[in-house]
Amino acid sequence: VHLVESGGGLVQPGGSLRLSCAASGFAFSSHTMRWYRQVPGNERELVKAISSQGIDTYSEVSVEGRFAISRDNVENKVYLQMTDLKPEDTATYYCNAPRLGAWGQGTQVTVSS
Repeated sequence: VHLVESGGGLVQPGGSLRLSCAASGFAFSSHTMRWYRQVPGNERELVKAISSQGIDTYSEVSVEGRFAISRDNVENKVYLQMTDLKPEDTATYYCNAPRLGAWGQGTQVTVSS
């Protein structure tokens, strides 16, 4: 099982980023996928989740209306589109396959002027 995140970076407040997570080594299309984020010293926080069929099943309150999760079951990728980014969105973002307990290495998102 392998999850590889990409797309993080430095963005100004109000900006947008699209994170990608490439999955391999398992039947991706059969699995719920999640995006978490973590700030040093804090626990990982569930941000968004998507069912195997592409239904958005969870949104953390602070990202409601700003972040969108999607997936491509042909390319075996899950995406996190982030808009209207705020400094408090700064964190390392992780892709997760919860039934497998699998995590990616994370991608850093920094929102700063």
